[in-house]
Amino acid sequence: MAIKTIAGVNVDVNEEGYMTDASQWNKEIAAGIAAEEGVELTDQHFELIDWIRNKVAVGDSLTIRAIGKSGIVDAKQFYKMFPGAPLKKATKIAGVPKPTSCI
Repeated sequence: MAIKTIAGVNVDVNEEGYMTDASQWNKEIAAGIAAEEGVELTDQHFELIDWIRNKVAVGDSLTIRAIGKSGIVDAKQFYKMFPGAPLKKATKIAGVPKPTSCI
């Protein structure tokens, strides 16, 4: 485990840069991670990030299909919001562990 400074705050991260303590997360940290990932956050991003954080908190697994059924975005919108590796980027920005479905 390592410590990384994001948005002026020291946070615990793993070797891939995912936060290991979700309680350290806040919107400023999310914006800092998003900037590193090349994502400009909007209100819709934060709505989806909150949804992701809530799902992980109750132990639900995350998939692109589940996000497409969230009622917030469909799969096509999700890919546009987090280009490249949407599930990896979204979970990293949300301060939750990388889903097991991601390689």
